[in-house]
Amino acid sequence: MSIKILVPTTTNLANFKKDPIAALSSAKEGALAVFQNNIPIMYAVTPCLLNKLFSINNLFQEQKKNNIKNIICFKKIPIGKFTMYKEWKPDVDFLKQAAIWGIKLKKPVSHSELALFISYWQAEGRFFHHIQWQQKLARSIQQSRILNIIYKKRDINDLPKPDQNIPEGFRGQ
Repeated sequence: MSIKILVPTTTNLANFKKDPIAALSSAKEGALAVFQNNIPIMYAVTPCLLNKLFSINNLFQEQKKNNIKNIICFKKIPIGKFTMYKEWKPDVDFLKQAAIWGIKLKKPVSHSELALFISYWQAEGRFFHHIQWQQKLARSIQQSRILNIIYKKRDINDLPKPDQNIPEGFRGQ
C-alpha cells in the first residue's frame, strides 16, 4: 500500500549523507523528505516533531481507553476510495459542508436516513472518496426530504368523495 506524505522540505540523498544534522535542522515544520532519482526513499523528522507525534498518539490511546467519541482530529477515515461500510459516518461539520456544496439542510441527518443511505450503497459496492460519499449523502437527503414534502403520506382509511357534477359535453342519465 502506498501512502503520500507531504512535507515542506526536501533534499537529495547525497546532501543528506554529507551532513544529515544540517539537512534536518533546515527542515521547515520539522519534516524532511530525502529523494533519490526523484523518488522519496525516506523521511526524517526532528526530535521536536517526533515528541508532538508521540503526544498525539498518547492522546489517541487515552481517547480509546475512555471511549470518548467524535474528536475531529482522530476520526478514522479510510485513505483513498473505499466501498460503503456499516460504521461510516459523515463529518461533524456535515451541514456546513453541504451548504458550501449548495445543499441547504435544515436538520441534521437522522439515524434512519443514514441507515437507508448506507444499506443502499453497501449493496451497490461502488468505490468513492470520503468527501464524495458525503456529497452523495447530502444530495440523497435533499431529494428524499423534498419528496416527503411533495408526496405526503395518504391515510389508507380515508374514503374518497366522488364529484357529483357531470362534465360538460356528457349526457347525464
